[in-house]
Amino acid sequence: MHEYAEDHFPGWFPDLPSYAGYVRRLNRLSAVFAPLTQAAVAEIGSEEVVETLRIADSFPAGMAKEKRSTQAKVAPEIADKGYCSSKDTFYYGVKLHVVAQQRPGTMPIPSRVGLSAGSENDLTTLRQVLPFLQDGQLYGDKAYVDSSLRERLSEEQSLELLTPPKKSKGQERLSAAEKLFSEAAGRARQPIESLFNWIEEKTGIQEASKVRSSEGLMVHAFGRLAAAMLLLALNP
Repeated sequence: MHEYAEDHFPGWFPDLPSYAGYVRRLNRLSAVFAPLTQAAVAEIGSEEVVETLRIADSFPAGMAKEKRSTQAKVAPEIADKGYCSSKDTFYYGVKLHVVAQQRPGTMPIPSRVGLSAGSENDLTTLRQVLPFLQDGQLYGDKAYVDSSLRERLSEEQSLELLTPPKKSKGQERLSAAEKLFSEAAGRARQPIESLFNWIEEKTGIQEASKVRSSEGLMVHAFGRLAAAMLLLALNP
């Protein structure tokens, strides 16, 4: 952004600071970007939203990968070493957690967004927002499997937590019915994967190797997410 403004709009920004000064100014505004993300989401057309059909998932934003993930020490109060199962790799950084509402035929809209350390379990983070979700269905992957939680949500909140079945201890393969349900749950979750891929394509949010502070990490995560949501609002 700094380079683009410097190259193309010098007349608009005659007092543009150095890159380091620009970054310091952004970092001082780090607390602004989470509510900006919320405001941007509110601008996305919601006429076709199915409020009772939700999907939960997370994606990583890494400051260091593989071997370097053990030595990394930036923003230790927010970030730590985690594992990304979809890429089968360790990283040092954070996770962005999203609960999104389904929109038939297009990408879902985030309704809840949170940030955690890379090592935090997805279900642990989801539990923080579950009291605010009522009625309908909530799809997730195997990280969200918890039979006792599923029963409680169904009884107390009329909320179905639907996840692919896990094999029981000693079970070699899933039954035909379990395989069919697993495939159906995977198809229901696909829209949030499309949303994550689109956000990464537009913003490069998962690559945070240039972050050097906690404030910078917040700017990186929520600044880019806010930009993505504004794009989604302006180009539905």
